[in-house]
Amino acid sequence: MNFKFFIPLLLFTLTITSCNDDKNTAPVTFSEQIAPIIYKNCTTCHRPGEAGPFSLITYKDVKLRSKLLKFVTKTRFMPPWPADESYSHFIGEKELSQNEIDLIVRWVEEGCAIGDSTKIPAIPDFPKGSQLGVPDLVIKFRDTFKIKGNGEDRFLLMRVPYEIPEDKNISAIEVVPGNRKLLHHMNAQLLSYEFDKKKNVFTGNVVVDLNDFPDKLIAYKELGLANDDGETFPMLTTSITNYLPGVIPPIYPDGIGGFKLTRKGALFLKDIHYGPSRVDTTDETSFNVFYAKQAPKRPTQEFQMGTFGVSPTVPKLVIPANEIKTFTSDYKVPFDISILTINPHMHLLGKSFLAYAVTLQGDTIPLIRIKKWDFRWQYFYTFKKMVKIPQGATIHTVGVFDNTHGNPNNPFNPPRLVAEREGSMRTSDEMFQFIVTYLPYQKGDENISLEK
Repeated sequence: MNFKFFIPLLLFTLTITSCNDDKNTAPVTFSEQIAPIIYKNCTTCHRPGEAGPFSLITYKDVKLRSKLLKFVTKTRFMPPWPADESYSHFIGEKELSQNEIDLIVRWVEEGCAIGDSTKIPAIPDFPKGSQLGVPDLVIKFRDTFKIKGNGEDRFLLMRVPYEIPEDKNISAIEVVPGNRKLLHHMNAQLLSYEFDKKKNVFTGNVVVDLNDFPDKLIAYKELGLANDDGETFPMLTTSITNYLPGVIPPIYPDGIGGFKLTRKGALFLKDIHYGPSRVDTTDETSFNVFYAKQAPKRPTQEFQMGTFGVSPTVPKLVIPANEIKTFTSDYKVPFDISILTINPHMHLLGKSFLAYAVTLQGDTIPLIRIKKWDFRWQYFYTFKKMVKIPQGATIHTVGVFDNTHGNPNNPFNPPRLVAEREGSMRTSDEMFQFIVTYLPYQKGDENISLEK
């Protein structure tokens, strides 16, 4: 060996190693390492008026919850992002890297140093009462809705009237629950009244309890959805917004999706479900409306597979007590489509969910894999770019349900038979759905970014 070159090389190596060791042993601080992680992944929900049960905004907030923060990130319980990032990618992913988790663990174990407080990044300017931004219009319930503490599920129809100075193009409507603990789901449609056919949209009944009116046709009449002549009806736009725990409505690039809000109208909540409560309480849900710069050139379309959908669940969705069972639902696409957003849906017995497409040539197109289903977080997952599914391809969905003592979310103890019951949306019954928002395919769709 030529020692003339060995000694300088050894010194260089020791210097590099020493620098790396200093970097790895330098204390982790809130100001430089932890605050950026928290602001990006946690604060959007952990702030006043949002889903998080406590705030994670200031150093004091985060230090107070530091041991909990270490546990929920180390176990990957938080931040909530059920989709497997090794399978497919979506807008707004919140999964922490292993390096970020390690930094949080070290920060807590080292005593939660604040560091140089002048280096704490500015707190993001999150809009109050919204996950999307500052709304152009807020539509509210006419009256506070009272929920009886009788321990029963409530299924309602509701009409939420509004009046605005002029017609507006809409890009999205965001549901802001007034009672996040009890509001399970909501599906909203739009009633658009011609100006001279409904003098006052604010008169009449606005809430109907389906327990009192199981016949929906009679329930619709009770709500007074018709024009003033009592015989004709306004134009109906379906599925303008939906709510499930964790859902944030997508806003697509200008010209894609959206609809028109007429001067006089009403949000028709065709399905609104409150879970059971043991105490009397209330709800004052509101709707954030975001205007679009232009009328939609390509309105989105939607289909759902499984429960109430275009394809059956196989076998029939019946889960015997003390069993773990797998179900499937398959749908052959009749023409080329471009998928924008997908929404898997199951209830409390859900264990895992998988969806993918297989083309006529045998190629597999991954859509989503959720290894550990979490009923509390049911996102509308929007792809970063549209995903083309060619004509003749089959979309396959696979759902696993756990009806054993090993499922901590099982609504029954001891476990009992749980099934998909016709028309039932109770959380203690089950559903297996895959909702797909799409456009008829146009050349180049797969290159269009959906991030905004």
